[in-house]
Amino acid sequence: MNDRKKAAALKYDFNQTAPRVTAAGMGKIAEKIIESAEENSVPVVHNKELANMLTKVDIGDEIPYELYDIVAKVIAYVMDVDNKIKSR
Repeated sequence: MNDRKKAAALKYDFNQTAPRVTAAGMGKIAEKIIESAEENSVPVVHNKELANMLTKVDIGDEIPYELYDIVAKVIAYVMDVDNKIKSR
């Protein structure tokens, strides 16, 4: 069961304390989250350990403090990708 695909979606507004989990799931739900992201041109970052941790956070809750550093790196990466796409 631990080998099932897991995925989570985050949303962060600059006026928030921390990003919030907006979707999370395993198996078919994870596949649907990834599919929806790709259909809407939302960058997908593959990180199995982070997905494992984020799927334990209740939807609508802010991420726990222990994940701030890794999620900040993911957000920075996504912003960098967005900036590169916009500059083309």
